Amino acid sequence: MLLNYKQTGQGPHVILIHGLFGSLENLNVIAKSLAENFTITNIDLRNHGQSPHSDVMDYPSMAADVLNLMAHLSINKAHLVGHSMGGKVAMQIAHLNPEVVNKLVVLDIAPVAYKSRHNDIIAALKRVQQHTVNDRKQADTLMEPLIPELGVRQFLLKSYAKDQHGQLQWRFNLAALSEKYSNILANIKANDSCLCDTLFIKGNDSDYILPEYRDAIMAQFKNAQAKVIHGAGHWLHAQKPAAVNKSISAFLMA
Repeated sequence: MLLNYKQTGQGPHVILIHGLFGSLENLNVIAKSLAENFTITNIDLRNHGQSPHSDVMDYPSMAADVLNLMAHLSINKAHLVGHSMGGKVAMQIAHLNPEVVNKLVVLDIAPVAYKSRHNDIIAALKRVQQHTVNDRKQADTLMEPLIPELGVRQFLLKSYAKDQHGQLQWRFNLAALSEKYSNILANIKANDSCLCDTLFIKGNDSDYILPEYRDAIMAQFKNAQAKVIHGAGHWLHAQKPAAVNKSISAFLMA
């Protein structure tokens, strides 16, 4: 499939890959910062944003989509920057096709299998889907008992929009994401250690990258280094954009 994308800036190519339940808009704060020195390609992953839907949802397939888009855009090599699930997609690309990756930036995720942590979010999204909803405020009210964090609800509601028939719908493919959630929690497919220069950026208050994951990271990415953003959690690029952008730019331009 051909993914939906948006290009800005000029210079060496950087591909930005969002996380679960997101869209290409999520990493705009990074795109705007890097566009002075790089050509930025912001993408919607399959089953997200305005990209095609599919019953298949796993890391090799998502990686193949990005590679297909790179070929379509005649991008032979690019820096990859991915957040959360998008970070795993970027890591998967680096293992499957290292020749197309210049440098790799992984935002707050590790190459490990995770335990379920989105059950309440999925239940809340389904609750909205099961009701007749007239506006985002009503959807927010339906989600609040299951998702008390306002910021999380606001993030999710960015993907709640009118379809071609004027009906409010989730832009992401909730049925496929729910059914294939175990594939999203799973680790990437890695046979050999990736030798590309890699930067893992962790939010200090996040539990997505733990000390016990260090061995797995170094086994799969031998040229990895780490940066910790203090005062930030999993959504580090939204919480501390200046610090995150500075870290990414310094790494890519070194």
